[in-house]
Amino acid sequence: MTKDQMDEYEYNTGVVIVDKFKKDNINPVHTPGVLVKNHGPFTWGKNADEAVYHAVVAEQVAKMAFISFSVNPNTTMNPLLVEKHFNRKHGPNAYYGQKKK
Repeated sequence: MTKDQMDEYEYNTGVVIVDKFKKDNINPVHTPGVLVKNHGPFTWGKNADEAVYHAVVAEQVAKMAFISFSVNPNTTMNPLLVEKHFNRKHGPNAYYGQKKK
């Protein structure tokens, strides 16, 4: 691969990520990472330490999913439960993990 091809590949990978987030109205603050086919995870944060932390979290989630599907290939997630867990920490009336006033 030439340098120009590598630059184009990197640029287009970024375009795919941005387009997906825009198309599905994904908030990058709430979703600090993404997986792209044939590539490692992309993660971000307020600084490099936070981006690395999110990469480690993504790796742990992948490990847990692998174990879950190994034990039960029919494993599913209840979307309402996922939304409840998200909103209790990040929603407008968040109460979990919030600092006391």
